[in-house]
Amino acid sequence: MGLRSCGTFSLWLALLLHAKFGARAGVGPAADRRFHRPEPRFGVSLQVSDVNSEQKWREKAGLGNEPPKTEPKDAFSDTRHVRKRSAQGVSGSRAESRRAGDEAKGSYPRQSDPHLDTSTFALSGDSAHNQAMVHWSGHNSSVILILTKLYDFNLGAVTESSLWRSSDYGSTYTKLNDKVGSRTVLSYLYVCPTNKRKIMMLSDPEVESAVLISSDEGASFDKHLISFNVLSLLFHPAQENWILAYSHDSKLYSSMDFGKKWQLVHENVMPGRFYWAVMGLDREPDAVHIETRVAKGRAQYVKCRAQRCTEANRQYLFPGYVDTNSLVVQDEYVFTQVTKSGRASYFVSYMREPFKRMQLPKYCLPKDMHIISTDEKQVFAAVQEWNQNRTYSLYISDSPGVYFTLSLENLRTSRGPTGNLLVDFYKVEGINGMYLANKLVDGRVKTFITYNKGQTWALLPAPATDVAGNDIRCVTPFCSLHLHLEMSENPYTSGPITSKKSVPGIIVATGNIGTELSSANLGMFITSDAGNSWRQIFDEEHNIWFLDNGGALLAVLHAPTPIRHLWISLDEGKKWDRHTFSLAPLYVDGVLMESESDNHIITFFGHFSHRSEWQLMKIDYKGLFSQRCMDGDYQTWSLHNKGELCVMGEKQIFMKRRPGNRCMLSQDYSRIYSSEPCQCTAYDFECDYGWERRRDGKCSPAFWSDPNDVGKSCSAGHSFLNSTGYRKVLSNNCKEIGRSAYSPRRQGCRPRPPRGLRLTTGGGELSARVGSNVTFVVHLQDGDSPRTSVQLDFGDGIRITYSNLSRADDGIQHVYRATGIYRVMAAAENILGSDSTVLYLHITSPVERVYLSAPLVAVRGKETNLTAVVWPSQVRTLTFFWWITNSSEPIVTLDGSISYTFQKEGTNKVTVQVASGSTVMQDSRDITVKEFFRSLPLSFSPTLDEHNPDIPEWREDIGRVVQTALSQVSGVPARQLMVSLYPGLPTTAELFILPDVLAPKEHIRQTQEELQTISDVFVSLLNQDLVHFELKVDTRVTVYITQQTLAPLVDSSTLHSGSAMLVLISVVFVGLVAFFIYKFKRKIPWIHVETEDSREKESEVISTVSQNDNMSKVNLADFPSGKNFTEKELEARKGGTMARNMDRIVTREYPNCTNV
Repeated sequence: MGLRSCGTFSLWLALLLHAKFGARAGVGPAADRRFHRPEPRFGVSLQVSDVNSEQKWREKAGLGNEPPKTEPKDAFSDTRHVRKRSAQGVSGSRAESRRAGDEAKGSYPRQSDPHLDTSTFALSGDSAHNQAMVHWSGHNSSVILILTKLYDFNLGAVTESSLWRSSDYGSTYTKLNDKVGSRTVLSYLYVCPTNKRKIMMLSDPEVESAVLISSDEGASFDKHLISFNVLSLLFHPAQENWILAYSHDSKLYSSMDFGKKWQLVHENVMPGRFYWAVMGLDREPDAVHIETRVAKGRAQYVKCRAQRCTEANRQYLFPGYVDTNSLVVQDEYVFTQVTKSGRASYFVSYMREPFKRMQLPKYCLPKDMHIISTDEKQVFAAVQEWNQNRTYSLYISDSPGVYFTLSLENLRTSRGPTGNLLVDFYKVEGINGMYLANKLVDGRVKTFITYNKGQTWALLPAPATDVAGNDIRCVTPFCSLHLHLEMSENPYTSGPITSKKSVPGIIVATGNIGTELSSANLGMFITSDAGNSWRQIFDEEHNIWFLDNGGALLAVLHAPTPIRHLWISLDEGKKWDRHTFSLAPLYVDGVLMESESDNHIITFFGHFSHRSEWQLMKIDYKGLFSQRCMDGDYQTWSLHNKGELCVMGEKQIFMKRRPGNRCMLSQDYSRIYSSEPCQCTAYDFECDYGWERRRDGKCSPAFWSDPNDVGKSCSAGHSFLNSTGYRKVLSNNCKEIGRSAYSPRRQGCRPRPPRGLRLTTGGGELSARVGSNVTFVVHLQDGDSPRTSVQLDFGDGIRITYSNLSRADDGIQHVYRATGIYRVMAAAENILGSDSTVLYLHITSPVERVYLSAPLVAVRGKETNLTAVVWPSQVRTLTFFWWITNSSEPIVTLDGSISYTFQKEGTNKVTVQVASGSTVMQDSRDITVKEFFRSLPLSFSPTLDEHNPDIPEWREDIGRVVQTALSQVSGVPARQLMVSLYPGLPTTAELFILPDVLAPKEHIRQTQEELQTISDVFVSLLNQDLVHFELKVDTRVTVYITQQTLAPLVDSSTLHSGSAMLVLISVVFVGLVAFFIYKFKRKIPWIHVETEDSREKESEVISTVSQNDNMSKVNLADFPSGKNFTEKELEARKGGTMARNMDRIVTREYPNCTNV
C-alpha cells in the first residue's frame, strides 16, 4: 500500500544525485545536474522523466527556483529508474495508516462534493520490457513520451524498445516504433531544457551509434549517425542547439546544431568535469571549462571555445597543475584543489578573477572539503578537519568565497551508493536564512535549526500530542524532535523532508521523538509556522507532495504493498480526505506531476503484478476545488523565532490561504505581505575571519590571529577599514543606526618598516628545468608596500630593482641557462628600515617532507647538533646542503646530522636542503646564540593534547602565547624569554631564560645570578598553577613545570622530618649524577651533557633507534632534577631532539632541561 524502494524489484536510478546538498570527491557542486547513462542492473525497472522535475529537484535540494546558472536543466537529469515490485508473497492488503483528524473524510463544510477524475492506460505488448523512461514536458504541455526497453542482463545490452506518445495529458498513448524505425533499438531519451519541443534519443551502441532528433515533441524524428558512444550530455543554459557530449573513451565533443554534426573539443577529459559558460560572467557564450588529465593524480584547468579548442586557443587559468576530479564551475565561482606534501590547499576564483587560496581557520587543517551551496553569492562548505573521521564541520564564507568561519561542528554524513558524500544539511525553502542540520552530540545524532544563517542553532521542539491526541512528555534538551534530512534518490518520490518556496513556513518531514535520531518508530510531522511548533500527522512513513502551487498536500503510504487510496489535505495537514484512485490495488513505482501548472494533473506509474503491463494512471484533482481564490480567502501570519519577530534583520508578514477554503491558488499571488527592517544586533553579524563567537554572543580574536594586523598595501597618509570582529550576514536586511559597534572602523595607516619578507616561486617549487621560465613572488607580511623598494638577485650575476614593491605583485620571471644551485636573494627597503630573505633554487626533484631539528638556543663557542629528518624514506643517497647564517657556500654532507659551532652571539638562520635526484625540499630554523642561559621544562594540562595537530606552525603559535603569558604573570620582559614546543604527545615545551640584552657586559656574573633568580620565580609561579592561557572559547590551558624525579627515594609520610627527607634526596641525587658522569662518561640520551674534563674531547653523536626497534625508551623522569647539577657538571644541551632515522619521522621529542 504505497511507494517503497526495497526488495528484489526495488527502485534504482539512472542518475544518483548527491543527497540534500550533495558533493563530489575533492571539491564538488551542490547538485550534479547532468545526464549520466546508468550501468544496467538486475530486475524490472521503470525510468521516469519529467523535464520540469529538475526545477522541483532544485527546490527539494535547497537550490532555489532559478534555473541552474552553470549547468543547464536537462531532461534526462530528471530521469530515474524504478523497478517493478513483485506481487508474489503478498497476501491481501493491510489497513490504511492512522492519520490526524477524522478516519474517513474531513469534517469542514463543503461547497460541493470534492472528487478526483482518473483514467488508466496499459502499455500493451510491452509486458516483457523491464525498463522505462518517462518524459512530461509540463508548463501546460499535454505531451508525454515513454520509452520502454527490454534489457538482457546476460548480454548486458538492450534488445528491444518501444516509444509511446500521449498528446492528451496521458489519457491515451500511441506507439511510434514505425516513425523511428522498426529495427532501431533506442536506449535513452533527452529533452532540451530551453526548448522542450526538441527531443534527442540515442540508439543502442551495440546495434548502431546514432541520434534521433525531433523538433515537434516527438511527432517526427530524423536519424543522424555518430562516430562515438555517448556517456553523458550537457545542454547550454541559453542556446537550445548547443550540446556537449562525453564519450566512453574520455573525449569531449560539441554540437552547435542539436546533434546533427559533432566536433572533438578535447581528449583526456575527466568525467563530469566540463561546464558551459555561465551567462553574464564568461565573455564568450560558447566557452567551455574543462579539467583534463595529464598524469596520475594531476590535471589542468583548461578554458576554450567549443568549436575552436586548439592548443593555440586554450587558456590555462590556474598556474600549475590541480588535483584530478577537483574542478567545479558553479554560479560566480570556480573551485579547484592542489595537494602538496600530503596537505591539500583549496582555491577559488570569484567573478572569473584570479584564483585565491581559500582561508579556513588556521588550525582547521582540512582533510576533505565539499562545496554544499553557492546561493546568494556565498559559499557553504562541508569540511572534514584533521581530527574528524565520520563527521564534517559546516563553514560559511564571505562573498568572494575566500575567508571562512565555522558555523556548526560535527555534521552527520554518510556515503551514497556511488561513494558520494551525503551531508545532513537542509535549506528550508521560502524562508531566508533558515536551515536544518543533524549534528553528532556525545555520540547521538540530533536535529538543529537556525533562523540566522548558522549564527545560532537550537533543538527542535517536539509536538505536544501524538497523532491520536495523547500527550507527549518531551522536554528539551533531554528530548526533542529529530528529522531525516536526506533526499530521495528518486525525484518521483517525495523523500523524507520537503518544503516549497510558494508556501513559506510549511515543512513536512519524516522523523521521531526522543533523545536522538532513529530509524525506528518513524512518523510524519508538519510545521506551519517555520519550525516553531510541530504536529504529528501520520504514525507511519508517507510520501507527501505539494499540489496546487503549494496550497494542498498529497500523501501516499510508503510501503511495499499495493494501495488503492491517497490522502489530500487543504488545511496544512490538520484534516485529511481519503480518495480512491484505483479499483484494484496498484504497486506504485513513481508519481509525476507539475505542481506549478494550471492543469492539476498527477500521473501514477505502476503495475498490478510483476507480470502485468505498465499501468499509467492519470488523476485530475481539479474537482477538489470550487473556484479560484479571492482576496477574502487569504490570511496573514508573522514569521518569528521563538517569539522574536526580527528574523534575518527584518519583520516579515506572509499571506496564505485560510485553512479549509477549497479555492485554487494562483501562481502569481504575493506570499510576502509586508517587510520592515529591524535594528542590527550581534546575531545579525557573523564573526569575521580569525575571530570566534563566545557564549555571551560576542566575537573575540582566536589565539592564532592578530587583530591589529595591517595590510601591506596600507601606505602612510592613507587609511584602511579595520575589522571589529564582525561581518554582516549576507542577505541579512537589518538596519544599522548611527555608528555601529559591529562595522569596521577606519584607521590611519602608520609608516612601517618592511617585515616578514618572503621569497617563493610561482608554483612553490624549489626546482626548475634549465631554460624554463621561473616566476619569483615576493611576499611582504607588513610594511608600507607602495613606498618600499625591492631588489632581487637571481644568483647568476643578474639582479633587478623595483622602486615600488606593489609593481612586483604579479611575480618576477627569470630564465636560468645552466644547472646548479642558485642563491636568490630579495631585499626590501624604505626610509624606516629593511628586510631580506634568501631562496636556494635547485634544478632537481622535490622531497615530500623535511624537518630540521635544532635547539632554539645554543651556547657560543660550543658545538650544536643539527639533524635533518626526511620523509618518506629514500632508496637513493640523499645529499644535504646546510646553509648557516650568511654563508656563501653550503656545507654538503651525505649524513642527516652535523655539529656546528656558533662564534657570535645573536640570531642565526640555519637552512637545510635535502636533494634526491630531482627532488628538493628545505626547512629553516632561527637559533639564538648566547654566552649562557637558563631553561625549564614545561608541560600542559591534558586539554591541549586534544587540540594538538602536531605541526610546526601550531607549536610556534602556542610557544608565542605561552611566552606572553609567562611575561605577563612574572613581569619579565618578553625579550628575555623563548618557548619551544616539542613534537609528539603529550605536549611538552622548554622555557629559555636569556640574559637581558640591555645589561652591561661587565656585569655578566651578576646577570647570571639574576637569571637564576628569575628561574626560581618561574618555578614558584608554575608550581602554583598561576600560568595559563585561553586556547579557544571556554578552553583554558594551564602551564606546569615538568617534574624530573625518578621516584620518591624515601617514604613521604608525615612521620618523617621534611628537612631530613630533603637532605636525603639531595645526597641521593648528587650521588646519582656523579655516578652517571664518572661511570659512563658519555652523553645522556636526548640531553647533551659534558663535564669540564671532557671539553677537549670530540662530541659523541648518539643516534636514536627506529620505532620498529625493541629498545626501551628513556623518559625525562628517569633523570634527576636539573637543580642538583652544578654549573660545572652540566653546561648546555646541544643534542638534536629528533632521530636521524631516514625510514620514518620519530614522532616524539623529549625536552632539553639543561640550565647553563
